[in-house]
Amino acid sequence: MSLTSWTEQLCDALGLDLDVEATAVLDLARDAAHQVERPAAPLTTFLVGYAAGLRGGSTDDIADCIDIATELVEQQP
Repeated sequence: MSLTSWTEQLCDALGLDLDVEATAVLDLARDAAHQVERPAAPLTTFLVGYAAGLRGGSTDDIADCIDIATELVEQQP
Protein backbone atom coordinates (compact mmCIF):
# COMPACT_ATOMS: atom_id res chain seq x y z
CA MET A 1 0.00 0.00 0.00
CA SER A 2 1.30 3.44 -0.84
CA LEU A 3 1.81 6.17 1.73
CA THR A 4 -0.85 8.29 0.03
CA SER A 5 -3.40 5.46 0.18
CA TRP A 6 -2.54 4.74 3.82
CA THR A 7 -2.88 8.42 4.75
CA GLU A 8 -6.25 8.67 3.02
CA GLN A 9 -7.52 5.48 4.69
CA LEU A 10 -6.30 6.57 8.11
CA CYS A 11 -7.86 10.03 7.77
CA ASP A 12 -11.15 8.43 6.73
CA ALA A 13 -11.03 5.98 9.66
CA LEU A 14 -10.26 8.79 12.10
CA GLY A 15 -12.98 11.01 10.67
CA LEU A 16 -10.52 13.64 9.47
CA ASP A 17 -11.42 15.82 6.50
CA LEU A 18 -7.90 17.04 5.97
CA ASP A 19 -5.29 17.19 3.23
CA VAL A 20 -2.21 16.05 5.13
CA GLU A 21 1.22 17.22 4.03
CA ALA A 22 2.82 13.84 4.67
CA THR A 23 6.20 14.99 3.37
CA ALA A 24 6.38 17.83 5.91
CA VAL A 25 5.45 15.50 8.77
CA LEU A 26 7.96 12.88 7.67
CA ASP A 27 10.70 15.48 7.24
CA LEU A 28 10.04 16.73 10.76
CA ALA A 29 10.14 13.18 12.14
CA ARG A 30 13.43 12.49 10.34
CA ASP A 31 15.01 15.71 11.56
CA ALA A 32 13.88 15.12 15.15
CA ALA A 33 15.26 11.57 15.05
CA HIS A 34 18.65 12.80 13.85
CA GLN A 35 19.01 16.09 15.72
CA VAL A 36 17.56 15.00 19.08
CA GLU A 37 17.39 11.22 19.32
CA ARG A 38 15.44 8.53 17.53
CA PRO A 39 12.48 8.30 19.97
CA ALA A 40 11.90 12.04 19.46
CA ALA A 41 10.44 11.37 16.01
CA PRO A 42 7.06 9.88 16.97
CA LEU A 43 6.79 12.02 20.09
CA THR A 44 7.46 15.21 18.13
CA THR A 45 4.91 14.39 15.45
CA PHE A 46 2.33 13.45 18.08
CA LEU A 47 2.85 16.71 19.98
CA VAL A 48 2.68 18.74 16.78
CA GLY A 49 -0.60 17.06 15.86
CA TYR A 50 -2.00 17.56 19.33
CA ALA A 51 -1.01 21.24 19.37
CA ALA A 52 -2.49 21.75 15.91
CA GLY A 53 -5.71 20.13 17.05
CA LEU A 54 -5.92 22.42 20.07
CA ARG A 55 -5.45 25.40 17.75
CA GLY A 56 -8.38 24.31 15.58
CA GLY A 57 -6.91 21.53 13.47
CA SER A 58 -6.82 23.28 10.10
CA THR A 59 -4.17 22.63 7.50
CA ASP A 60 -2.68 26.03 8.38
CA ASP A 61 -2.61 25.11 12.08
CA ILE A 62 -0.69 21.95 11.25
CA ALA A 63 1.75 23.82 9.02
CA ASP A 64 2.34 26.44 11.72
CA CYS A 65 3.03 23.81 14.36
CA ILE A 66 5.37 21.93 12.01
CA ASP A 67 7.25 25.19 11.39
CA ILE A 68 7.59 25.83 15.13
CA ALA A 69 8.87 22.31 15.78
CA THR A 70 11.22 22.41 12.80
CA GLU A 71 12.78 25.65 14.02
CA LEU A 72 13.29 24.14 17.47
CA VAL A 73 14.83 20.95 16.04
CA GLU A 74 17.19 23.02 13.89
CA GLN A 75 18.45 24.79 17.03
CA GLN A 76 19.65 21.51 18.54
CA PRO A 77 23.39 20.92 18.56
